[in-house]
Amino acid sequence: MQYIISGKNIDITEGLRAAVQEKLGKLGRYFNDSTEVHVTMSVEKERQKIEVTIPVKGSVIRAEEVSDDMYVSIDLVEDVIERQLRKHKNKLIQQQQSSSAFSKMFLDEQDSMDDEIQIIRTKKFAIKPMDPEEACVQMDLLGHSFYVFRNARTEEVNVVYKRKDGCFGLIEPEC
Repeated sequence: MQYIISGKNIDITEGLRAAVQEKLGKLGRYFNDSTEVHVTMSVEKERQKIEVTIPVKGSVIRAEEVSDDMYVSIDLVEDVIERQLRKHKNKLIQQQQSSSAFSKMFLDEQDSMDDEIQIIRTKKFAIKPMDPEEACVQMDLLGHSFYVFRNARTEEVNVVYKRKDGCFGLIEPEC
């Protein structure tokens, strides 16, 4: 694979370049040597963002991840790209399309991961009435990206969530 690594508001150090090539290099078995991997790293305020785009014949494999640490973002984006590749592989096999961008070994490999949705954990908790602002504070205290609560004003179950832009969102049921 050929890496095209660029940065916005960040200097691409040898450590970052090596981390990208190590993590995304694991995906090399899925591609031909001539496949280009476009990686863009950027820093906005406290957010460390990585975008990976891999153009393949008839499609584009793309993922974007954000965290407080660029190395964590690199780890996260590798998992997302691998999941997308498995789905794309299944799509190619089903549609019997040309797959010249992928290696023969990848296409012949048996897919050990099921794409079925499996619930592996169930959690029960008491829902106490509160206003959405208090729910946002609770969500931040817990370090979660969403929080389920009973709206004290409407007595309905609502969800607050953290948006990618750093703001909050509120999901209310429609009556």
